[in-house]
Amino acid sequence: MAGFMRRLNERSAHELIGGIKAGEITARQVTEAVFERIQEHDSNINAYITLNEPGALQKADEIDRRIAAGKPLGCLAGIPVALKDLLCTRGLRTTCASRILDTFIPPYDATAVARLRQSDAILIGKLNMDEFAMGSSNENSAYGPARNPHDPERVTGGSSGGSAAAVAAGETVLAIGSDTGGSIRLPASFCGVVGLKPTYGRVSRYGLIAYASSLDQIGPLARNVRDTALLLHVIAGHDPRDSTSADLPVPDYAASLETGVEGLTVGIPGEFFAAGLDPEVREAVMRGVGLLENAGARIQEVSLPVAGHPAYAIASYYIIATGEASSNLARYDGVKYGLRVESDDLIDMYCKTRSRGFGAEVKRRIMLGTYVLSAGYYDAYYLKAQRVRTLIKADFDRAFETCDLLAAPVSPTPAFKIGEKIDDPLQMYLSDIYTVSVNLAGIPGLSLPCGTSSDGLPIGLQLLGRAFEEQTLLRAGYVVEQGQVP
Repeated sequence: MAGFMRRLNERSAHELIGGIKAGEITARQVTEAVFERIQEHDSNINAYITLNEPGALQKADEIDRRIAAGKPLGCLAGIPVALKDLLCTRGLRTTCASRILDTFIPPYDATAVARLRQSDAILIGKLNMDEFAMGSSNENSAYGPARNPHDPERVTGGSSGGSAAAVAAGETVLAIGSDTGGSIRLPASFCGVVGLKPTYGRVSRYGLIAYASSLDQIGPLARNVRDTALLLHVIAGHDPRDSTSADLPVPDYAASLETGVEGLTVGIPGEFFAAGLDPEVREAVMRGVGLLENAGARIQEVSLPVAGHPAYAIASYYIIATGEASSNLARYDGVKYGLRVESDDLIDMYCKTRSRGFGAEVKRRIMLGTYVLSAGYYDAYYLKAQRVRTLIKADFDRAFETCDLLAAPVSPTPAFKIGEKIDDPLQMYLSDIYTVSVNLAGIPGLSLPCGTSSDGLPIGLQLLGRAFEEQTLLRAGYVVEQGQVP
């Protein structure tokens, strides 16, 4: 029985949904299989910060009773979903992987979490991440790095490292992450799973603990494209509590997956294939592009001279993101919630609380952001970066005049070793060279596996689309995925 139970946690969500509703398996069996896998394996992966085992099993039993009684169910009934630990969960600790929020228990659910509950998903727990989503490797967590299931000596990518690792390791069926500059796509690529950064405004940010508010976006991670589409459908949609939420209809993403790509034009941005790209990554990505071409898509070269240039994209991103982080993280002062280091002097209390509560990378970004927003430097840095952002968006707009989607690498290399770049912030930031411009432009991006390196490490293909055309990316991703099935 134990072997059978372990296999359940490796099945796809769409397979499990059918089995649970048909009575072939129970929601409790699936949930227990996931927790059994976590107990056996997470000491090596460190994907979780907080588990919700009693609550998850209680929810599973409730679903099984409703099935037995013939009562209606949500579309994810009985499916285990784990959450990046920056989504507020009513009554369940939410830390942002930071000591400053180590004991914080939110009094409300984020909108994405509320929609998961309404769909009858089973919330397994909260996942490891870079502190306040600031990082590309998940090494900045106050709870230690998440480790890559394909090689525990290597990083998962960040900042949604725990989300990708848990899916890849079978420690959940589905996961939610967030993407500010590649934080869903990079871990998905490094861990060999599917991750989607939706269009800015497609998924409500209400209840997402902010890093950079004009860049952050919540999105799904799964082991296949169909499951990604199912999860996106649940969490997407307008929310009046988020002023940046788009009031647009949400398509049935899964329904159109088999439409194919015949007649679509796929652009290959030359700037994303320049010096510095690992030859194995280039080869795997182009094999994925070849699958699209074989399925009837037309391939053409395009140019993204600003978006693809690190001197513009990386610099602009890290000025805008850190500026917004400096503002957003000013609320952690030891007064309202979170860590408080007692002192007789108010200013001393502020200083000690923030010094002890924040990690080194968060402090670095707060200081950089405060500097670029300061009087005398705002125009030279922050305002100039916003102007470059406009040019980056114009790059993509021009490309999409002749292309339906773009194909590119996710990262210049496969997953690197833990500790390899942690002492060189510039090299770490360059891991995001192919992802940050997508957030600056606000468009959707999909990462899906397209091969492995000679070391057996996953390589991801990145597909980019017009705003609110996630459907096209998922269709194309499904073609690539099916083309790789033996």
